[in-house]
Amino acid sequence: MINSFNFNLLFIALLQICAVHCLREDYEQFQSAPVVTVQEGRLRGTTYNLVDRSTCYAFRGIPYARPPVGDLRFKAPLPPLPWNGVRDARNFGDICVQYNSTYQGSEDCLFLNIYTKSLRRHAKHSVMVYIHGGSYYEGSGDFFLPDFLMLHENIILITLNYRLDIPGFLSLDTPEVPGNAGMKDQVAALRWIQNNIAQFGGDPNSVTIFGESSGASSVTYHMFSKMSTGLFHKVIAQSGVCTHDWAIGRDSKARAFRAGKLLGIETDNVDELLQYFRGLDANALTNLTFATLTPDEMYRGLPEQFIPVVEKKFPGVEAFIDENPVNMLVEGKINRVPLLVGYNSGEGLVILNDHLTKLDIYNREPSYYVQREVKEKISQEQLIDFGDRIKRFYVGNRNITQDDKNIIVDMLTDMHFSYNTHRFVHLYTKLGEKAYLYWFNLVTDLNIIKIALGLTDLKGVSHADELWYLFYNYLNENSYAEQSRLRDIVFRVTKLWTNFAKTGRPTPDNSLGAIWQPYTTKGKEYYKIDEPFALGHRLDKKRVKFWDKMYAEAGLPHIYSK
Repeated sequence: MINSFNFNLLFIALLQICAVHCLREDYEQFQSAPVVTVQEGRLRGTTYNLVDRSTCYAFRGIPYARPPVGDLRFKAPLPPLPWNGVRDARNFGDICVQYNSTYQGSEDCLFLNIYTKSLRRHAKHSVMVYIHGGSYYEGSGDFFLPDFLMLHENIILITLNYRLDIPGFLSLDTPEVPGNAGMKDQVAALRWIQNNIAQFGGDPNSVTIFGESSGASSVTYHMFSKMSTGLFHKVIAQSGVCTHDWAIGRDSKARAFRAGKLLGIETDNVDELLQYFRGLDANALTNLTFATLTPDEMYRGLPEQFIPVVEKKFPGVEAFIDENPVNMLVEGKINRVPLLVGYNSGEGLVILNDHLTKLDIYNREPSYYVQREVKEKISQEQLIDFGDRIKRFYVGNRNITQDDKNIIVDMLTDMHFSYNTHRFVHLYTKLGEKAYLYWFNLVTDLNIIKIALGLTDLKGVSHADELWYLFYNYLNENSYAEQSRLRDIVFRVTKLWTNFAKTGRPTPDNSLGAIWQPYTTKGKEYYKIDEPFALGHRLDKKRVKFWDKMYAEAGLPHIYSK
């Protein structure tokens, strides 16, 4: 059972189980020791043997910023320091400090990893930068190996770490700690890539940022940040956008004081709190999300709390984002680039078991189903009415029961993933920009999360299941090797992603079957990533219109005019 909600709690646990197996024996064996010169000095990488028996070069543990330790804790990252001689870049650096069953990682963790098939300078291969998920408090870039994406020529894959939890997302509403340090880490990595990727054969003018879950909300956040302007040219967002309730922090200063009280200091002085936090061991600054939840937050929405915030404006302080992204989207204040975005058919599977333990509460008070963004705009009477309508829409005039698992999954998928994805792509397209919407519904032995949850009797594809079609690892190694059908599916799925990275179109021709047409506000086109690949219109129309009507009644930006 997942304790409360964490988008990737089970996923990250699986990563820990397989961590010692993820690197095959031939991973560290190399035929030569390639050396590349970057602005800070020289790097020695290694040769990596891909699953198709071809090879690429791997450079790992590259520092893209100075270690954020001591007085730099909670601050925006500084550029990395140069080094003398040749730096060993064959092994991963430390992951960022986090808690997952045990305390892990260190504060010296701002590293990235580069996989490339060519070291010809200025070869101008398209670059794909992956930002990992993990609810902004777990995960690293190290797990995501390049084999599947690099089945296709001329792609460079980069993965990275960024500060998590309180070290990455503490906000005190002060110039010293305005928030979003972890997002500014990502910006620092993108700046480093702009300055150096040509040395690895990459094109700094063809950079695609992509991510899943909180990583997906991250890449869409960059679309709104002035800090990120010009650092990327396409975006792929898998199962998340920054306008979801769970991606926008609220009451962060009050939460910081609650965390301080739990850690041993009771004060109302931000400077005193900051000094106390700076004196603690970094491990103490993790695993406090659930303990700092308010009673309402225990049941409304998802408990992601040390996350990106809308920063207060301070003279001389560069903000990552200082306006609400929903308002910015409506007003067109956005970095306009081609967008590929979508969600899995059964996202809610990952939180089903937790929800089942709380059914009595939700049946008594269905108003907890109303999103925070909506709740903030309506009266108490409307809140009760909206909650009753949500419950009635999914199950009629009765209580939700343990036998309603598929219905609950649909509700959780709509509430936490699908509606705001539809709203985002619609409002973005309304600006005249190009976007591609997908619905992932492949159910095979590569659906690692759904299988691990023991929910294979239910319909749909769980949150994070698509990752095993994009990245190679110990958990999908045997299935991929044994089933030619899966190898073909992986090739076609990754081809959609790499096509988009190279051309801005996921299907520049009909070699994958159906042509993926961009979303329009009239046709509401989407792509079914299923067998067979197919174009569709008005995905989940009835369910989307239901949620949209409540957003409209609350006076919020929405999709349908009637």
